[in-house]
Amino acid sequence: MGSSALIPLGLDTISRLPAPCRSCIRWEIGPERSGKVANAGQAEFEKEVWLSGVMLSWGSCGQLLTIDDEVVGYAIYAPPTQVGTAGNFPTAPASPDAVLLMTAKIVPEYRGRGHARSLMQGVAKHLAGRGVRAIEMFAHRGETTHLPSDEAIPPCLIPVEFGLAIGFTEVRAHHRYPRLRLELDSALGWKADVEAALEQLVSVITIPSGPAPEIAAVR
Repeated sequence: MGSSALIPLGLDTISRLPAPCRSCIRWEIGPERSGKVANAGQAEFEKEVWLSGVMLSWGSCGQLLTIDDEVVGYAIYAPPTQVGTAGNFPTAPASPDAVLLMTAKIVPEYRGRGHARSLMQGVAKHLAGRGVRAIEMFAHRGETTHLPSDEAIPPCLIPVEFGLAIGFTEVRAHHRYPRLRLELDSALGWKADVEAALEQLVSVITIPSGPAPEIAAVR
């Protein structure tokens, strides 16, 4: 196994964010504005503008996981007030003392090697070191059928089963989009018996490409 490292997501590293996340802005600016973006180049510019604003007001809002300097995974998070789509969920709003985990992914060819554990534990330690109390996320439960109401919901949601398996708790129930929370003091004590769940958590998230992505089915 090569040498691994976590690199903060910033204006100098955003170009290394893998596609299609590099040009996806559904989380950041919401469906109404993102639907008016004409092409991938404009979307990438909008993502850089969003990232710049978050960094100025709050700091780095993501981590890139590298192996021998190749990006193999990433996680993006921010205060809920900085996330354009955060209010679109039926279980909104997220708690004001928590950071919202927007998405996380390990690229396919590097799955099953423990990299998800390294990524998620690195995110938890990074945020705890900044004084953040908790991470929250809007998870997905049940079959992944694409309904008109889903147009306002980003496609890269984490399945609720995997969030619960690694220590998140359900703080607001919903039949489809529950809100989960992880207290960071407990996250730093993750045990080896949840490593497999961590690996699955990041591996199953799918970000479809194209102008109208759908929520991918979890089998």
